[in-house]
Amino acid sequence: MNIKFGAVDRKTGLVLVGGVALVLAIRFGVYGDRAASSVTPVETVPQAEQRLKNLRQAAATVAGKEERLKQATAELTEREKGMLQAPTEAQAQAQLLETLNNLARNNGITTQGGDFRDKPLSRDYGEISVTVRISCDIAQLVNLMAALADHPQILATNEMRITGGNDKKKTVQALLTVSSVVARKLLPEKKGGTLF
Repeated sequence: MNIKFGAVDRKTGLVLVGGVALVLAIRFGVYGDRAASSVTPVETVPQAEQRLKNLRQAAATVAGKEERLKQATAELTEREKGMLQAPTEAQAQAQLLETLNNLARNNGITTQGGDFRDKPLSRDYGEISVTVRISCDIAQLVNLMAALADHPQILATNEMRITGGNDKKKTVQALLTVSSVVARKLLPEKKGGTLF
């Protein structure tokens, strides 16, 4: 009996033989039964003792680190007392304007207007500003600047434009911008830019 294989039968036979060879190689090569090797210790007894000594030293410094954390937290709380404390940005702006109006009123100055601005200072802090117009004697303006500096809250004069008047009382008109530090969470998120 003489069997002739065609070209297709030869290719199919070769693929079949190759597939069987691949399955046998995977079964006995990759997943073959091997004797489990013994695990050697990673560290010696002196190394383990040294590691234990280092861990004990690190544990001993935890109390000192906690004390420094409490001290830093208390110092931060003391420094942040001067910030405007308000639940919203609008309330912080109102507090700033009210503070400026009270200081001006105590020095015999009336204020006009109230243009607000804000800007982020860092990830944790922001700045709100209010610009007002005032008309007063130069001595009153100097006293207002001194009152701003002596105020317990963190207040700063950002901008001041002074123009002279033509009257005999020597009054000046000033455009005064005062700002204060607030928590960053009060400011609206601006899209597009990132903080550095």
